[in-house]
Amino acid sequence: MSFPQLDDEHRGEEILAVFDTAFGELLAADPAAFRVKFRKMAASAFAFYRGTAGLFYHDLDEEKRGGPYLDERTSRVWIHGDLHAENFGTYMDANGRLIFNVNDFDEAYVGPFTWDLKRLAASLALIGYAKALGDEQISELVTIYAVAYRERIHALATGAKSDEVPPFTLDTAQGPLLDALRDARSLTRFGLLDSMTEIRDFERRFASGGGSVELDAATRYKVLAAFDGYLETLPDSSLARPDSYRVKDVVGRRGIGIGSAGLPSYNILLEGHTDALENDVVIYIKQAQTPAVSRHITDQALHDYFRHEGHRTVISQRALQAHADPWLGWTELDGAGQLVAEVSPYAVDLDWGDIDDPEEIAQVVADLGRATATMHSAADDQSGESLVPFSTERAIDAALAADEEGFAPLLVDFAHTYGARARADHQTFVDLFRNGRIPGL
Repeated sequence: MSFPQLDDEHRGEEILAVFDTAFGELLAADPAAFRVKFRKMAASAFAFYRGTAGLFYHDLDEEKRGGPYLDERTSRVWIHGDLHAENFGTYMDANGRLIFNVNDFDEAYVGPFTWDLKRLAASLALIGYAKALGDEQISELVTIYAVAYRERIHALATGAKSDEVPPFTLDTAQGPLLDALRDARSLTRFGLLDSMTEIRDFERRFASGGGSVELDAATRYKVLAAFDGYLETLPDSSLARPDSYRVKDVVGRRGIGIGSAGLPSYNILLEGHTDALENDVVIYIKQAQTPAVSRHITDQALHDYFRHEGHRTVISQRALQAHADPWLGWTELDGAGQLVAEVSPYAVDLDWGDIDDPEEIAQVVADLGRATATMHSAADDQSGESLVPFSTERAIDAALAADEEGFAPLLVDFAHTYGARARADHQTFVDLFRNGRIPGL
């Protein structure tokens, strides 16, 4: 795939226009948060890529009219929306198992399945380049990802049993995935609580500092009202004990991630499943954002399906992630849709910093291909939602079967082409930022 060649000045203007669409209102409301976000994005081409899903879909825009492997069904499957090589990690599922899988579903939507694969492939090119891998090595990694995805999709489409396509757990994972799961197992709820809270007057409360913001009475009342609305969105199986509804404390929090700049957010401390203080639960309420991919999907029925962005995020995550967080729900606050979920004690992200051996990288990449296929196949006619009323794995399997030989080369070509563009865009962005050319900053 090729992209139009633009000189640095014109590309800079294009980047700024996309930024204005994606971030304009939030940036105007909280410039300081975006200065932090943009400093993090300036650190590397990969960090820039992570923070610019809107630019990625702007560049892919022509594919909304079609493309290889896309038909009426495969253009309308649940997708992650921001699938890059660092959006994988551990979580404790509703059955109490530690799972390694895709995470961070803030950008999830319904669209072409190849958009997820291309975004992941380009991220592999960026990671490979940063690790000084040659172009042939990067091509091999993307091919490994494509083959693993293809094999897992075919296995699922042809009725593979659960023991033939198991999730990544402490019993089945290997290498860095197993390391992440073991790290997660070593974490405790008490450790999380100890880092965020303290005991005052024989009761647990949030500690001051560490990003916590005290709330005035009016804001606290609004957050508690939003919490009441959230409870109505939880599955009946989520709360085993009525006391689990009891709020102990509420604070505001400052967003610290690349994707959370400018978004209001709150932490709520809840009674755990017993009176003991060590099993209290922390959940967060965060204003959900418009997913970048949705700006390039014209199907009005999709836009009308979701009540607001909080609802969209939760419905999408429940569809894409088997046995999702039992605390996952949505609500409204100040007229904006909110995502609600647990601040998990067991969350460990995949860390590429120490994954340098080519064989180990290849093993991880193959596992990410399998995880992506499992995610795509989870969200279909069995998900309980009517948006995708067919078997996605069978639809994708049939589309790939029509041109088996072209699949991996398609992703390899895209990875190199867009990886090079992202590296050039990163430099353009840094020059814009350091020379004061980003409006509002």
